[in-house]
Amino acid sequence: MSIITNIEDLRRLAKKRVPRMFYDYADAGSWTESTYRANHADFAGIKFRQRVAVNLENRSVASTMIGQDVAMPVALAPTGLTGMQHADGEILAAKAAEKFGVPFTLSTMSICSIEDIAANTSKPFWFQLYVMKDRDFINRLIDRAKAARCSALVLTLDLQVLGQRHKDLRNGLSAPPKLTIANLINLATKPRWCLGMLGTKRRTFGNIVGHATSVSDMSSLSSWTSQQFDLGLSWKDVEWIKQRWGGKLIIKGIMDAEDARLCVESGADALIVSNHGGRQLDGAESSIRALPGIVDAVGKQIEVHMDGGIRSGQDVIKALALGAQGVYIGRPFLYGLGAMGEEGVSKCLQIIRNELDLTMAFCGLRDVRQVDKNILLPGTF
Repeated sequence: MSIITNIEDLRRLAKKRVPRMFYDYADAGSWTESTYRANHADFAGIKFRQRVAVNLENRSVASTMIGQDVAMPVALAPTGLTGMQHADGEILAAKAAEKFGVPFTLSTMSICSIEDIAANTSKPFWFQLYVMKDRDFINRLIDRAKAARCSALVLTLDLQVLGQRHKDLRNGLSAPPKLTIANLINLATKPRWCLGMLGTKRRTFGNIVGHATSVSDMSSLSSWTSQQFDLGLSWKDVEWIKQRWGGKLIIKGIMDAEDARLCVESGADALIVSNHGGRQLDGAESSIRALPGIVDAVGKQIEVHMDGGIRSGQDVIKALALGAQGVYIGRPFLYGLGAMGEEGVSKCLQIIRNELDLTMAFCGLRDVRQVDKNILLPGTF
């Protein structure tokens, strides 16, 4: 593909280059995938007011997220198995984000470890935490994130149980992939991916294997993870983690106004309106539809961010207009990573920044921090 103009171009290229089970892992939802589809589709009904004869010189899309300067109000979301989209994927994505000037968030379920990211970047990154029953493991994860100079902890609350993801079940998702006949045939069509994986030692969950008690390889990891997600998770645990961490805390997975108010009470610095990319509760409301109600519920008491369904800079500005102070992209940067490695992640960020800047200009604004509901056509949101 000689000319890449949008995120869809990156998606198509990634589909050609990434093994089926890992492409499907990134590009799928749970059950019927209705929420997964709604996350993006619901942006389309929101329309802009086009303005003219306005001074558009010296435009800026720079902003802040939890007090941190960002080149645009977009962060790379925590995504599991990122290092299976491309060899050393988390490292490459973190390097691209650092060069661009936006936050990178490393998942607990990453292939590259916290230490890998710290060794290959020079600025602080964010770390996403799942709450496990093994509190000693959680304590050590937090200590490792502190040692790596992570500047924010993103606590994900919407994965106490795992949504039923049909494509993952059919594909027999595993890292590294099981060498079945079907997988071997598929891998034979992905030579770039295979060569990359042969050239790296990072092929399993780097934050867990060798760090969690009794988990030394993939065979023991599977049984450990199935038992470790904490069904008893409560807001008391959030309070404990906040105290244990001691730094900036962002709570991810909020889709209800009452839960948003509890985030405020917890003392968190920000919340993320998120339905886990449509990968958990199928039939839940899209993130962009839930966003205004949550903003109304908490006002200025806490920063409100959102993720889910963003595929363009226009989607970013719509979320900002409805009250988000920042957004997260997951699938878009994974498409870029699978398509072209670090260069593809950079291309993804460039595309989104350009679309954000141009749309802001057409709406008559010069500074992204001026974006509000006035740029949207009444009755469409």
